[in-house]
Amino acid sequence: MGWAELAQSQAITQTGTETALATNIVIPANSTIVAIDLLVTTAWSSATTTYTVSVGTSATATELVAATNANAVGKLALTPGTDATATGKWINTGTTDIRLYVLSGAHNVTNGAGTLVVRYIQAI
Repeated sequence: MGWAELAQSQAITQTGTETALATNIVIPANSTIVAIDLLVTTAWSSATTTYTVSVGTSATATELVAATNANAVGKLALTPGTDATATGKWINTGTTDIRLYVLSGAHNVTNGAGTLVVRYIQAI
């Protein structure tokens, strides 16, 4: 007996997430988040080194992933880092479904773009 891993994704842009964006990604209650990746197709830009992206469960958008540089094209593995509270939310998302929010630092010349992919194991 085992579990199935599920995934949801959404295309995002830096300008579209300079104010926290409520994505279409909804993780079911009591799930375990396995991975959050940003597949960057155009690097985030900034005049002040705020070429970051963060992910959360509210407009704060930092409950799951703190601000992480997204200034290079490629696969960016987003993690909870060493934050015990964020790690706990990855282990068990809680008793209600959660919608993911994404927040980016202000862009400069180039508007960063990519696809956010979230993999999780759904509770039964």
